[in-house]
Amino acid sequence: MIDVKPLTEAGIMEIDLTGTITSEDYSNILTPALDQALSAHERVKLLVRIGPEFEGYSAKAAWADTKLGLRHWSGFERIAVVTDIDWIETAVGALGFALPGPVETFDVDEMDEARRWLTESLGSMHMTDLGGNVLHVQLVGKLDGAAYDRGQDNLDAFIRDHPGMKLLLDLREFDGWQGLGALADHFKLVRDHRNVPSRIAIVGDEAWQRLAARVMGRFVTAESRYFDENQFEDAKRYLA
Repeated sequence: MIDVKPLTEAGIMEIDLTGTITSEDYSNILTPALDQALSAHERVKLLVRIGPEFEGYSAKAAWADTKLGLRHWSGFERIAVVTDIDWIETAVGALGFALPGPVETFDVDEMDEARRWLTESLGSMHMTDLGGNVLHVQLVGKLDGAAYDRGQDNLDAFIRDHPGMKLLLDLREFDGWQGLGALADHFKLVRDHRNVPSRIAIVGDEAWQRLAARVMGRFVTAESRYFDENQFEDAKRYLA
């Protein structure tokens, strides 16, 4: 059986799985609920509780689960799985990287922690006008798709008011992306604005960031250069 609670104002849908899950549970309960939620929200956050009452999926239900995931792949902003069942925890850990947003597992007695994780900010994008047509963009923590959504309007406004702008991309506190969806949003942002900056300085402190800077350089038309974390002032002078 699948029990679905009403969607919260924060865009969180709580789902409780008990007994043996059938394809009818998907077609009659979960799929309509998700369709309705995604008609009101571009992305939803899922809290899935799989307690000791859970007995497994029927073969048809497993296929329905796969189809539902593919159908709404880009609609899941974040997923919290609450369970004490070992094989489910292992499966979530193994497959989580392939989902568009971050996925975390919690013990059954950690429902409040799971709800809190779904609402807290995981990463952020800070933008500062440094003058001289230079925009300082600092990426902090692990970014999810929502961070790019929040930053898009500010970035577009700066670009609109500053033709030929220069970009100082600060990766010193950046830890990567929360899932494939956030990574896709990153490349979409680069693609959509690849002809905008006249010059780009990238500051980081990890080897993978240097490599990422080289890869990004192939997608943009601007002159770009990478600086180590202790060369921040040099990066600013490069853009002056």
